[in-house]
Amino acid sequence: MKRKFFVLAIISLVVLSTCSACAIAEKEEKGGKVVNIGYFPNLTHIATIVALEKGYFTEAFEKDIKINKKALSNGGLFMEAMATKSIDVGTVGPGPVLNFYVKEPNYHIISGAVNGGAVLVASEHSAIKQLADLDGKKVAIPGIGGTQDIMLRKALKDVGLKPAANGGTVEMFVVAPADTATLFIQKSLDAAAIPEPWGYILETQTNGKLLLDWESFAWGKESTNTVVAASKMFMEDEKLVNAYLTGHVKAVEFIVQNPEESQILFIKHIKELTGKEIDKDELQVAFKRLKVTTSVNEEVIQEMADISKEAGYIPSSDIEGLIQLDQLKSIAGK
Repeated sequence: MKRKFFVLAIISLVVLSTCSACAIAEKEEKGGKVVNIGYFPNLTHIATIVALEKGYFTEAFEKDIKINKKALSNGGLFMEAMATKSIDVGTVGPGPVLNFYVKEPNYHIISGAVNGGAVLVASEHSAIKQLADLDGKKVAIPGIGGTQDIMLRKALKDVGLKPAANGGTVEMFVVAPADTATLFIQKSLDAAAIPEPWGYILETQTNGKLLLDWESFAWGKESTNTVVAASKMFMEDEKLVNAYLTGHVKAVEFIVQNPEESQILFIKHIKELTGKEIDKDELQVAFKRLKVTTSVNEEVIQEMADISKEAGYIPSSDIEGLIQLDQLKSIAGK
């Protein structure tokens, strides 16, 4: 067990160090342009990881374009990197994208990537048996304004609870998913709204209780958990957008048709990124808690915007123009 907790800690450190490299990435190099692709080392970002591992992006982009991959730990860091032009395109939760878009409409959702893939887990010591028992408890989220933050707020609202920051009784703390297991063991947290495979890891390594599975947490199977986001500048080059989406669609199709091989590729990628290996059996169970898809549930994302406004994260929930799927539809229809 100590070895596995060490693996989780190492993943956090590597992600942070990788993120620090974002600021020094060059937009142009000798011989052509650079496309910076961002993603998280979470199972919900498996489409990007498989596309990188299978070389689908390399195949789709012109030969003079270099691809830089950038792993980050949460949506806030992803969007900050995109705002500073250190990331051009990649996968992220819809929450951070819409929050940035409302303040400055320079970012767009151009495809879906994963539905579901997030769960709510209670710690063994918390004695939490149902959602209403979160009253007065401490709950971890990956990032303020992130997708799991918004999903948790919806779940709390459904049982008449709200976060302490908004006059309620549920304390929400930002914790990197890879660090949550250690804090469960230390009895520093009562629950966590968390993406896979970290949810299943909390169950198996800390005896955590699955409070809401992916089919019942927030919008359930209809929850658009991960999307492809692109900067306005990146979208000005239609060829680049088409190339990225071609690789993305190909990866999604491969994952749907080859789930086992896709999981092996995910494990391989994370091992190369961190030097450590995720348990295959744990990953297999976690994989069943999500749906890899290019579809985007626009009604859910609008409701996310409404909740984000209620939370005080954004001044308006008007996200007209955020979702741009025309090029995806053109590619998917070929």
